[in-house]
Amino acid sequence: MRPALPQWSGTLAVKAAVFIAVMCCALAALLGVLVHVQVTNQTVGQARDQALQRLTQATERYEAGDTLGRGAGVDPPELPRELRDLAVAGDRGTMVADRAGRPTMWAAGPVDGERALAVAVDYSQQARTIEGLDRAILWSSGLAIGATLLVGAFAVTRVTRRLHTTALVARRISAGDLDARVNDPRTGPRTKAGPPDEVAAVAAALDSMAASLQGKLLAEQRFTADVAHELRTPLTGLHAAAELLPPGRPTELVRDRVAALRTLTEDLLEISRLDTGRERVELDTEQLGPLAERAVRAAGSDTEVRVVRDVSVETDRRRLERVLGNLVANAHKHGRGPVVLTVDGPVVTVRDHGDGFPEYLVAHGPQRFRTEGGTRGHGLGLTIARGQAEVLGARLEFANAPDGGAVATLELAAE
Repeated sequence: MRPALPQWSGTLAVKAAVFIAVMCCALAALLGVLVHVQVTNQTVGQARDQALQRLTQATERYEAGDTLGRGAGVDPPELPRELRDLAVAGDRGTMVADRAGRPTMWAAGPVDGERALAVAVDYSQQARTIEGLDRAILWSSGLAIGATLLVGAFAVTRVTRRLHTTALVARRISAGDLDARVNDPRTGPRTKAGPPDEVAAVAAALDSMAASLQGKLLAEQRFTADVAHELRTPLTGLHAAAELLPPGRPTELVRDRVAALRTLTEDLLEISRLDTGRERVELDTEQLGPLAERAVRAAGSDTEVRVVRDVSVETDRRRLERVLGNLVANAHKHGRGPVVLTVDGPVVTVRDHGDGFPEYLVAHGPQRFRTEGGTRGHGLGLTIARGQAEVLGARLEFANAPDGGAVATLELAAE
């Protein structure tokens, strides 16, 4: 199994820093090797030419019977064996080797058939020059890499900071804050902050999307509210007219449909108010167990209430009863009994034993007017319950029990 990498190792800034460091090291190594090879070849070539020149002079002196001079001799014991064999074979050559602990450039050539005439030239200064050059290359490479990393980190950090800002705004929009905007300073034509770039293009696209989405949602909210308000007056008259009809089965059907339309209209008005995000709660301290029992009685349904652990909560009683009433009503309407409401501290669960919630509802939450396969429609009740829970600052989640049935869990903040 591959070991898990730390979270910071996958960030763009770290990846960019690693890439810059690797490229700087590779470039510095390449340039350093080229300079080292060039200078070393030049230095060694000069020392070799000097040694061969002195070997020629020493050979002429030896043939003339003169003294060979300092550093020259026939078959000196310090002469490297490989160079001696080369000279005895009749060739001339050079080699760098240590002589009494000092680097020396040797040059050797044949004399008298089977003997080697050698010249030793001190190579210490050249060796120190190459070592100093290598140290200078290492120091300059380190400084260049450090400076490049600092400049690169500064540039990448500016980009990643703008990307983080864009991501934060996107999360705020997904959470429902449609007024959030990036407002990147480089958005649009060339500005004081610089010409537009890819990050500015992403930020501009996000701002445009948010503005378009906000406009469409506001138009939908206005349409919903207007329709609900316009329906209210004729429905009131229709309800009054239905009450004047003579008793009988047709009258009951008319009154039932009128009541359903009035309920739908009131639900639409409530959703339009929730969509505005301007709902205000009236907080008070309530015992959760008795409040849940009242909500079940108001719903007029046969629901079992279990209080495992009662707790005091600071909440808006009317809104909380609305949430619990809608959850219980949905369980009875679309599920099967028994329906059980359980209070366990600040957590309230409503469970039925039907076919469970559809997959899209569990994954994405309730969606108004959506049903799936005709097996479990939810109307507006769960949408209102989710909206009222958000107003209360509570968390409402939907799931299916392993042994069957739908489970709605409401988690409140306890005192």
